Amino acid sequence: MDSSTSLLLLLLLSQPWMGAGAEKHAVVCAGTACYSAHWGKLSAAEAQLHCSKKGGNLATVRSEEEARHIQRALAQLLEPGVPLETQKGKFWIGLQREKRKCLDPSLPLKGFSWVGGGEDTSYSNWHKEVKSSCIFKRCVSLMVDLSHLSLSSHLLKWSEGPCGNPGSPGSSIEGFVCKFSFKGMCRPLALGGPGQVNYTTPFQAISSSLEAVPFASMANVVCGDGDKSKQLFFLCNEKSTDVFDWDSSGPLCVSPEFGCNFNNGGCHQDCFEGGDGSFRCGCRPGFRLLDDLVTCMSRNPCSSSPCGGLATCIPGPLGKNYTCQCPQGYQLDSTQRDCVDVDECQDSPCFQECINTPGSFHCQCWVGYEPRGPEEGNCQDVDECAPGHSPCAQGCTNTDGSFYCSCEDGYILTGKDGTQCQDVDECEGPGGSICDSLCFNMKGSFRCGCLPDMELAPDGVSCIINPTSLAPSTEPPQEENTRDREGRLVLSITTSSPTGDPEDTSKVAHTMRRPFFLPNASITPTSPQTLATSGSPGIWMEPRNHHPKVTMGHEESTGGDFMVQQRDDGTDGQKLLLFYILGTVVAILLLLALALGLLVYRKRRAKREEKEKKPQSAADSYSWVPERAESKAMENQHRTLVWWAQYNLKTLKDERRTQKNQRKRDDN
Repeated sequence: MDSSTSLLLLLLLSQPWMGAGAEKHAVVCAGTACYSAHWGKLSAAEAQLHCSKKGGNLATVRSEEEARHIQRALAQLLEPGVPLETQKGKFWIGLQREKRKCLDPSLPLKGFSWVGGGEDTSYSNWHKEVKSSCIFKRCVSLMVDLSHLSLSSHLLKWSEGPCGNPGSPGSSIEGFVCKFSFKGMCRPLALGGPGQVNYTTPFQAISSSLEAVPFASMANVVCGDGDKSKQLFFLCNEKSTDVFDWDSSGPLCVSPEFGCNFNNGGCHQDCFEGGDGSFRCGCRPGFRLLDDLVTCMSRNPCSSSPCGGLATCIPGPLGKNYTCQCPQGYQLDSTQRDCVDVDECQDSPCFQECINTPGSFHCQCWVGYEPRGPEEGNCQDVDECAPGHSPCAQGCTNTDGSFYCSCEDGYILTGKDGTQCQDVDECEGPGGSICDSLCFNMKGSFRCGCLPDMELAPDGVSCIINPTSLAPSTEPPQEENTRDREGRLVLSITTSSPTGDPEDTSKVAHTMRRPFFLPNASITPTSPQTLATSGSPGIWMEPRNHHPKVTMGHEESTGGDFMVQQRDDGTDGQKLLLFYILGTVVAILLLLALALGLLVYRKRRAKREEKEKKPQSAADSYSWVPERAESKAMENQHRTLVWWAQYNLKTLKDERRTQKNQRKRDDN
């Protein structure tokens, strides 16, 4: 035994917890960790303090394997005959959620974390839904039930609740479980004769039945009849890198009386007896005996499968060492015994996007691109605006990796994806219509119109007085009932020029139209040649096609509706215009007098005929329907003539006022 080992052994022997008063714990060691179960009605904070003083923390339960280790420790603690109130209880583990940290239902641990640190794991075993309180600290415990504790298929459930306070640990809290981690483990000592071994761990636990003994633990071996003078002490040391063993050689407590009959002489494989009652250990073919003269190791270092995961074990020369090798796309981890994936995308091997996969990778094109050919990683732009594939309702412009839609004048983009076009109603804009009088919306455009005896100005939106509508007429009015192109009945009254020449090009037709709409008919703009000139609000004047246009010179309308001419603004024109207006007024007055005289004559004639005839039956005292209709027609004609006279008088006054203002401007 070297000096360092002797010094460590003396220090361990001098510890106060090595005596008979040392506390007994239920301990299970596996891998590189030990789990100890303890009785104690403590709060979660007090239990964590108890574990940390001995070099550990409240236990983690990161996997099913770890859950089974803890369950075995609790089964040893709760042996038959040990009282447990109501046969159920709770034991703290190291899963907690701090104050002001809220529940996260999307995570397996629900926002809780391990007190010893480390990454969160995917394993969980909640008893029920976790409360979402963020105001108080919450802690987790294992729900122990004696009736299910021995069942390996039943893993203990997790229960979360208040963490408790000193003197008030919480509901049903009976104890806690600690976890201690180590560099490595030694195998248990084998006895070649009667005796007993007690292991004392660095976390002050004493046990005689450990499946693995943690590094720096001490073994106290008592041989024979229990005489204390024959006790031996050994220490678990690190012999070499990741190799842990005891400072002992040969079987312990050998007895010539029993030889190989007691525990196979303490040998790992074969036991060979001598003629004088002695014996020795041996190994099977393919194995060799280690320096402790008890343990056998394969001559092929890879026989024990030291490499994990995808790693392959490669034996070294003379079978004394080995190396682990990983397949393509993987590399050795820090332990040099297991493999981890190589992230090939760190070297940017792809033209656009790289997707790393276990042991490999593959290239992918961005949205708006497609593979150029069989060679992976080469991408080209997708022409979304190709004929027959355009997603746009009207215009489509392809860009590098994308596209955008556009609309014609008079439309705006709509739709969630911005691919549809909607007509803009220019007549219902935020500032109102730009037309001076009437506005008619059309698909992608609009038209302006004017009221009767008005016409569009050259700007296409304003309305000015039509001078040709003010020409006087000497002919009596002529009535005609016609139908427009939409099948509406129109009452027209036309007056000719002062000369009475029906072929005179200066003739101006003044048409009074009152449309009679059929049932369920809709009012829509007619062709550009149809110009309705009614005084009612529902009558409009049809403008040009599409956008307003400026017309110079003469513009002639078909159908005998209007003749618009440009005239000079000289003095002769003003006199001629005044003459036409006066002539028109005189003609209208004559027509009105004629109509009134005709009406009076018919009324007198009707009275005279009524007096001459005597009724012979009840039916003779009634008037016939045609007479009432004729009287009604005369009244309508009379009202029309009166309205037309008032309209022309107003027009004459407006024209005189305009001329007067013009003379004032000319004088200035």
